[in-house]
Amino acid sequence: MTAELTVIGGGLAGAEAAWQAAQRGVRVRLFEMRPKRMTSAHRTDRLGELVCSNSLKSKWLNTASGLLNEEMRRLESLILRCGDESAIPGGQALVVDREEFAARVTAAIEGEPNIAVVREEVTCIPREGVVIVATGPLTSEPLVADLRALTGQKSLAFFDAIAPTVYAESLDYGKMFRASRYGKGGADYWNCPLSPEEYYRFWYELVQAEVHAPHLPEDTQYFEACLPVEVLARRGPQTLLFGPMKAVGLTDPRTGRQPHAVVQLRQEDRAGELYGLVGFQTQLRRREQRRVFGLVPGLEGAEYARYGSVHRNTFLNAPRLLQPTLQLRQNPDLFIAGQLVGVEGYIESAGAGLLAGVNAARRLRGQDPLILPRTTMLGALMRYISDPWVERFQPMNANFGLLPRLPRKIKDRQARYQALAERALADLEQFMNCHRWFE
Repeated sequence: MTAELTVIGGGLAGAEAAWQAAQRGVRVRLFEMRPKRMTSAHRTDRLGELVCSNSLKSKWLNTASGLLNEEMRRLESLILRCGDESAIPGGQALVVDREEFAARVTAAIEGEPNIAVVREEVTCIPREGVVIVATGPLTSEPLVADLRALTGQKSLAFFDAIAPTVYAESLDYGKMFRASRYGKGGADYWNCPLSPEEYYRFWYELVQAEVHAPHLPEDTQYFEACLPVEVLARRGPQTLLFGPMKAVGLTDPRTGRQPHAVVQLRQEDRAGELYGLVGFQTQLRRREQRRVFGLVPGLEGAEYARYGSVHRNTFLNAPRLLQPTLQLRQNPDLFIAGQLVGVEGYIESAGAGLLAGVNAARRLRGQDPLILPRTTMLGALMRYISDPWVERFQPMNANFGLLPRLPRKIKDRQARYQALAERALADLEQFMNCHRWFE
């Protein structure tokens, strides 16, 4: 096979980019360094491995992530297809069996005749030909150095935290109850209720606990939506009650009242053998995770399948470097995709990969690249991360604040979000028909 497109990175963005280009008749070489060289967060050599949560966020159209998911389905995303096929109960969220999900992504990519998977580390970006770099937040140091040399810009780094996963059989279900907030989507979460006394004891021990402190640069930035739970707790004793431990919308059936605080557990696999602590990303040392989280009712004897941990994230100063087509401003043959462009979230990353794959294929075929409508969630996100007027750039995830206002004012928030979603999907359909998206 003589490759026409080089894709570097076999995560969600790289797999999606390779798939989209291959569906348009382009021959692709997809480079993935695992298993020859592993990262600090990955455990397998599978493509599309989920290293943090196993949730692809909301199924509901009147949420920003739900709208993005639906846009990706209509754009025939491989990642969304595999997510739907490996879904497990998760209330309003599209929760997947992480092992089955990665297996499906890997099988699809390896079974595509137009894609050749190369298990080698790339330390230098090719200077000739059309290339997509989608190496994600765990880009290796040699490639980061080459990106810096190529762009003339410093990559910005922050550290992301992973929530722990516990074995279902080790939980004390007599102290927990099943429910989803406001009863939406079924009773898909186990909830560990805490009294005021239990909560404040937990909070005190959490802020006093010993953390694993890697050598971080002074300018390390945490993404606000993924702060370690102990970092949140240090902002004050009430902070967790408005964050991962909020009990709003939950009623303990044993008391008929809303608990003071809760810790929610989300199913991690189809068999229901693993549960993740929702919103409990952490830097605590392993022994401290066992001790402090063991203060939560129901988790006293919890056994850990995976402890929370910290890993490095890397992203570029996209507003200074990228066009909304995801081409480098100074080199239109080089595309950047995934979390490297400064998007945060699984589907946001896959969406960037999807657009990069489509536009790389178009460039190879002598066609103009496409810019999605700004009224769509994916289009608005790509415009935001490539807007040169954006200052103090930080990673962004899907949110309705990115979309242009509706021509008429709608006071009710949910009705307004629904209208924005309907407009986005109508404009996306018109755009796809006009530009013959699947040709």
